[in-house]
Amino acid sequence: MTEKEKRDAGGWFLPSDPALLAELAASSAWMARYHAALGEPESTWDGLLREHLGAVGEHVIVRPPFHCDYGYHIRLGSRVFINFNCVILDGALVTIGDDTRIGPAVQIYTAIHPLDPDQRKSGVESNRPVTIGKNAWIGGGAIILPGVTIGDNAVIGAGAVVTRDVPAGGVATGNPARLRPASA
Repeated sequence: MTEKEKRDAGGWFLPSDPALLAELAASSAWMARYHAALGEPESTWDGLLREHLGAVGEHVIVRPPFHCDYGYHIRLGSRVFINFNCVILDGALVTIGDDTRIGPAVQIYTAIHPLDPDQRKSGVESNRPVTIGKNAWIGGGAIILPGVTIGDNAVIGAGAVVTRDVPAGGVATGNPARLRPASA
């Protein structure tokens, strides 16, 4: 199995593999082009997003600067809005549903590093997908950790660190993020 195949199967892999490094370099070159388009019309951004990301719905806005690992694991629904300085580490699938709004400086991580120090020293990592449902609102500076699912219509407070799934309609705030009572 290649390192890319191991990664895509959710196993431990070496991100320093030359084929994966080449993909990261290509993604970095794309990001430079995307960032250079900041003063261009949003239609220019749309074309660049469609060129690099795995799927892009209609009327999507991703304000540069925007950072990702590979790009092709990112799936954006229609009318998604992502504000400045978003980071998506997409070693696994990241799905963002229709009408979702993401504040500035949000970070979405799929990468997992070993807890065992000897395994960690070997340089391997793994990934778990992240899913954000439809019409969710992710406040500025929030961090979404690997393997998390955020349900439709959920709200994540600014600065929250989301370590667990958030159900549809849930409101999670804090570090680590906790569900607020429905009446709050």
